[in-house]
Amino acid sequence: MILKNSEKKENNWLEFQVESDNAEFEQAIRTAYQKNKGKINIPGFRRGKAPLAVIEGMYGREVFYQDALDELAQPAFDKGVEEGSINFIGMPSIVSADVSEERTAVYTFSVELYPEVELGQYKGLEVEKVPTEVSEEEVDREIEAVRKRNARKLSVEDRPAEKGDTANIDYEGFLDAEKTTPFEGGKGENHALELGSGSFVPGFEDQVVGMSVGEEKDISITFPEDYTKDLAGKDVVFHVKVNGITYPELPDLDDDFAQDVSEFDTFEEYKASIRKDLEERRAEQAKSAFRNAALEKACENLKADLPETMVRAHVESIIRNFANNYGINGQNMKIETLVSMLGIDEEAMKTAIRPNAERETKLELLINAIIDAEKFEATDEELDAYVEKISGSIGAPAEQIRKYFGKDYILSEFKKEKAMDLIADSAVAVDPAPKAAAEEPAAEPEKEEPEKAAKPGKKESKKAAKPEKKETEEVAE
Repeated sequence: MILKNSEKKENNWLEFQVESDNAEFEQAIRTAYQKNKGKINIPGFRRGKAPLAVIEGMYGREVFYQDALDELAQPAFDKGVEEGSINFIGMPSIVSADVSEERTAVYTFSVELYPEVELGQYKGLEVEKVPTEVSEEEVDREIEAVRKRNARKLSVEDRPAEKGDTANIDYEGFLDAEKTTPFEGGKGENHALELGSGSFVPGFEDQVVGMSVGEEKDISITFPEDYTKDLAGKDVVFHVKVNGITYPELPDLDDDFAQDVSEFDTFEEYKASIRKDLEERRAEQAKSAFRNAALEKACENLKADLPETMVRAHVESIIRNFANNYGINGQNMKIETLVSMLGIDEEAMKTAIRPNAERETKLELLINAIIDAEKFEATDEELDAYVEKISGSIGAPAEQIRKYFGKDYILSEFKKEKAMDLIADSAVAVDPAPKAAAEEPAAEPEKEEPEKAAKPGKKESKKAAKPEKKETEEVAE
């Protein structure tokens, strides 16, 4: 087999031709004959005993051509990739496969090339320090949260509901004032609603405030425009009954409280432990933020065209991970189910995810380029230590990790982590640039959220692949 030629196409695609000689094609014909002769009936011969020449004479010389072409496709592709030093990504395709009069086979393959990458600075980057200080107010907020979780719930009988109370309610929503048309997901019983928490749609909780135990009334609200498609912007009526009202009695912040919620004897010891925990947590968060900022800066210095195949793969990966996180009892959710549950168009979701996918693609190109530039390798001892670290973090035996993932994958992941460590560990922490005195703090951009459910409560590769037979130049998805 020889690589005949290659031609660069638009958008970083490459077509290349590989030709097998007559001897190779004839051998492939004989292999195809051996595989299929038992399926062919020829008068005068027992099944499977008819010679190749007889079968070709009856059915034509081309009888085994397609099988022979299939037999040679992978070796031909591998030969072209090796001889042409072709670094491709995604799934290759066969544009054409032809047999000449001399019984040689000519294949035309199409692949997307791995992009040319120009590394910018990735070592010694200046990255702003991330604050790690913990304020007295943060310590107090943490303690207050624990205090609220340990509050006693006392029943209210002699007054209406107030903000801060928890009302146990029954409710049912209707699309009309006459309450003849209930809507799906708009009914609940014995629901504990903390008034003022903002957990129900705007306007609902404010109208429960002032109701007494046993009272029933109708509440009119308008669903927000960004709610589910069936209810967005609609005026509805909820019939609400208050079954009970409770309010929290907070414990005193004293030594008894500390002993109840911790292993410490005094409140001051307990408070000091809260500060220490917050400081350790803040330090870890700062370390992670610093690392991410260094990686982001290194990505900004990288110059490369992002291959569409890699971007699409990252989009699909993000969606799969998102769906898996929504799974129940360890069962992964189907992407179609996720799309239906969120009430959004799949293409719209992919468009929203694409910026993150592009960032992940650029990071992948960066890490691969650094691994090549630094020529990272690993000793057996380093790989053993790396596997032990993974074992400790996920709680799986080291030997099981080795068996499941294999040495090549583990080595690849080790090199990737080493590349990211190089960027982060070599980065230089600098003080944040001072802000101008008159500068107003920038408003944080609003975060995009999935559409809410109908209920009134808010819901929170470089790997080679076998070429696929194609009639056109389209790459296989």
